[in-house]
Amino acid sequence: MDLRIFTEPQQGATYDTLLTVAKATEDLGFDAFFRSDHYLKMGGGDGLPGPTDAWITLAGLARETKRIRLGTLMTAGTFRLPGVLAIQVAQVDQMSGGRVELGLGAGWFEEEHKAYGIPFPKEKFGRLEEQLAIVTGLWATEAGATFDFKGEHYTLSESPALPKPAQAKIPVLIGGHGATRTPRLAGRYADEFNMPFASVEDSERQFGRVRAAAEAAGRKGDDLVCSNALVVCVGKDEQEVARRAAAIGREVDELRLNGLAGSPDEVVEKIGRYQEIGSRRIYLQVLDLDDLDHLELISSQVQSQLS
Repeated sequence: MDLRIFTEPQQGATYDTLLTVAKATEDLGFDAFFRSDHYLKMGGGDGLPGPTDAWITLAGLARETKRIRLGTLMTAGTFRLPGVLAIQVAQVDQMSGGRVELGLGAGWFEEEHKAYGIPFPKEKFGRLEEQLAIVTGLWATEAGATFDFKGEHYTLSESPALPKPAQAKIPVLIGGHGATRTPRLAGRYADEFNMPFASVEDSERQFGRVRAAAEAAGRKGDDLVCSNALVVCVGKDEQEVARRAAAIGREVDELRLNGLAGSPDEVVEKIGRYQEIGSRRIYLQVLDLDDLDHLELISSQVQSQLS
């Protein structure tokens, strides 16, 4: 079971804070550092000092880290044109020496689009499907050949399909709770399917849909890595769990129900339940980015039991 650190910088974080967390992620033996792609805070707090851009952040981290994988959960398809996104991600992959992964979603948070003048189209899923076809098609085009695409939303003509990533294939992540269209897209385009903030039971059902969709697309169901994203709140004792829950504005009982919360042994047991239904990777949503002791505890007393 891989453990990855997943951050939500729109809630308030500087690049330097993210760099500190990414370096701790690497030093403590976690598999990857991922971040959300949002431009506006959600819920409480003031969001200061303001948002950071996901791919600019990852470009910086690509040069400041050596081992960990780097990626997004999820890049919003509404934020970038697909050809531009393919260039950006390929460049960051080169900068990292081939450690990048692209999580791509349709985009959903209308308020952030209004706040920064970003168009928020009514039909987003059809755009996402074309974006996936374009981004993966550009990367897969042989050197010296050109790429053409004519869709309802995007048209590319005689694209040189450059630059190329460092990796032969950048892993693409697709995620979500939708019962029909999401599994179909994942079955066709995804290397990994991520089920965010869901119970073991709901995850098992969705993983089954995704595997069936992959087989319908002519792939093996096990070709896709299935993963989960869950908020994490671990403490050596109940007092420490309660302190960490309060720091992120959550209740301990709610976190135990909907996330990974409690003692290290409790969290290991719950992760094991996700592993039993086929989850091979957990993205630990870390909301207090100043609490590096939390990461050290998870590394030494949770991750150590999963090796």
